[in-house]
Amino acid sequence: MKFIKSLYLNNFFFYVLIGIIGLFICAFIFPNMYHAVWLLVLGLITFLGLDILLLYLTRTGLEAERITPEKLSNGDLNPIKINLKNHYTFPVSVKIIDEIPFQFQVRDFKIVKTIKAATQKEIGYDLRPTERGEYHFGSLNIYVSSPLRLISRRFTFDKDQMVPTYPSYIQLRKYDLIAFSNNLFQYGIKKIRRIGHTMEFEQIKEYVQGDDLRTLNWKATAKRNSLMVNQFQDEKSQSVYMAIDKGRVMQMPFDGLSLLDYAINSALVLSNVILKKQDKAGLFSFSKKVENRVFAERRGSQMQKILETLYNVKTDFFESDYSRLYVDIKKNINQRSLIILYTNFETMDGLNRQLPYLKGIAKSHLLVVVFFSNTELNGIINKKTTTIQEVYDKVIAEKFMFEKRLIVNELKKYGIHSVLTQPENLTLDAINKYLEIKSRGIL
Repeated sequence: MKFIKSLYLNNFFFYVLIGIIGLFICAFIFPNMYHAVWLLVLGLITFLGLDILLLYLTRTGLEAERITPEKLSNGDLNPIKINLKNHYTFPVSVKIIDEIPFQFQVRDFKIVKTIKAATQKEIGYDLRPTERGEYHFGSLNIYVSSPLRLISRRFTFDKDQMVPTYPSYIQLRKYDLIAFSNNLFQYGIKKIRRIGHTMEFEQIKEYVQGDDLRTLNWKATAKRNSLMVNQFQDEKSQSVYMAIDKGRVMQMPFDGLSLLDYAINSALVLSNVILKKQDKAGLFSFSKKVENRVFAERRGSQMQKILETLYNVKTDFFESDYSRLYVDIKKNINQRSLIILYTNFETMDGLNRQLPYLKGIAKSHLLVVVFFSNTELNGIINKKTTTIQEVYDKVIAEKFMFEKRLIVNELKKYGIHSVLTQPENLTLDAINKYLEIKSRGIL
């Protein structure tokens, strides 16, 4: 029974069979062909039996293993590898059908390769998840054919393998050194001119072009007979909280991910940068109530705690309650902190409803509101109009884009910093803003 379940007739077998049937039809017209066609039938049966013997005489003809990352990175390409080992003494053709998790909705996955006799081969493909959670792989099905190609033998491996999908930890590696100034330029991060400095003294060093002349140390200059300057370092152990709005305004999709997932990925990378700058990173999310709280600390296990918390952020996309956010911050965050609020405002009316609470938070903390520009509107604005309807759509799109800029100006009036960004640039822009605040010493 197991033998029958693993045996499959290839298309080549049916092509030969159709040819033989065609010859039988011709034999009605040319009777002399009849016996020759039967010889072809016997030949097909013989080669079919030989093909079965070639594939089934070796008990372990092929070994395969699916190698996945320990966890998948949400929104990134994740490499999946398949190791194949051919124990046959002849080259085989393999057709790989991997049962990919249903979240990807891939229904035509197939890889066809040839493996030489008694060799090992590695085959890879990439998966890009767009939501966090558990991803269950099914069976890894390998269909092996001999050079005769009449039948295939199916091997099944790695059934029911589960891999969790976490927020984008791949970006953590990409921006791992981003906290250090000499690595900023290759990532496209702008240089921030230092307007002032904190009073945390670090060392006295020789003057180089570009140093602030106001930091000249005249006593050290007189002793060394060369210009010497005091060097200061950024204050450390400042508290930075990332507040993630998981309400319905964050449900909007972009390139397969919701704005909420972009915010979660950005918060993870930014936490890593904050900790590398010797500050304390914390976070919480809110919708109808404040949840997923991680208090700002600078422990070695803080990144793992943040990663696990972000993995478990779940939402039904309710209307966000900013009054609850204001009360919670006032109650639980006593020290002046930098609060980076990931949210989205589409209109001035939407901002004005929440502005009293934002102003209340900004009185005690340095508040940065991060929200998104609607990239879909750019296509409408830049499109050449030919009809009255297109002109109307373009005007409405420009109005919405203008309101986004008005929101930035309105927040600025009350001393609230803002970052208006596109989803794909969110991580870089958020890091830029944090580094700018550190450089200016305004926390």
